[in-house]
Amino acid sequence: MEQQFIAWLRERLPAHPLLRLGPGDDAAVLRMAGVDECALTVDLLTEGVDFLLAEVDPRRVGRKALAVNLSDLAAMAARPLAAVLAVALPRQGGRRLALQLYEGLLPLAEKYDLAIAGGDTNSWDGPLVITATLLGQITARGPLLRRGAAAGDRIIVTGAFGGSILGRQFDFEPRIHEALLLNDRYELHAGMDVSDGLAIDLSRLVRESAVGAIVQTDRVPIHEDARRLARQDNDGRTPGEHALGDGEDFELLLAVPPGEARRMLDQQPLEVPLTDIGQFIAQPGLWQREADGPLQPLTPSGWEHTFT
Repeated sequence: MEQQFIAWLRERLPAHPLLRLGPGDDAAVLRMAGVDECALTVDLLTEGVDFLLAEVDPRRVGRKALAVNLSDLAAMAARPLAAVLAVALPRQGGRRLALQLYEGLLPLAEKYDLAIAGGDTNSWDGPLVITATLLGQITARGPLLRRGAAAGDRIIVTGAFGGSILGRQFDFEPRIHEALLLNDRYELHAGMDVSDGLAIDLSRLVRESAVGAIVQTDRVPIHEDARRLARQDNDGRTPGEHALGDGEDFELLLAVPPGEARRMLDQQPLEVPLTDIGQFIAQPGLWQREADGPLQPLTPSGWEHTFT
């Protein structure tokens, strides 16, 4: 069964100039001439935590498994090169599930010129687990890191936030092109992608940069999904609270010097909007302000894995 799946996959994978040797052997061989530095990232998705197969098409799960890793490369302003994928399939229905996963992720790999170099396929009596490891090329401007934000820098974000659980968590577009363009044209001091929630991810960036931040909550771009979710749940959480804490938006969060930020906002060089939502400060901690209201602590809400 595994060999038939590998044969199917090899027929489906397009030729890629990076691949000297792809799936079928014990390891892949890549042509890496001209690549001085690489970024390496891995994400693992598990049924019951990241998705429910009873509620979502497996093709969307496969796409997400690749997209979350592409978003990590975008966070580093790295150009995608190659990927290896490993899946643990439930024994019952595993073959059909494997085909659907790859049918979902292959178009995204082709879109970003990503070589699927290989991976591993196992079966077991548990739920679906899929993990992707991606390799990306660091460009001439160097990697974009979480450390480097300075007091006075503006907090710039792409897109809008909140309500991704309504479906956008599977269908989002990783900000690869946006990150590469911004890192090439502008001076960026620090950056990351927003995967776990705008507030909690901002708290991680300020911790790495040894600064603080003030978020102008009235400026945070709220996705229509956040408004829909607030109406649907009717649990007292506002659209703004959803925008700050829902997570899985996979937008870019950047620290940009004030002059560069003004130029960036005036030019709006992307197809998605850029928004200034506050500033980094010397005083540690996370703070919020509504319009001209008082400064208050901002709880870093969002998703965090817990274990003992």
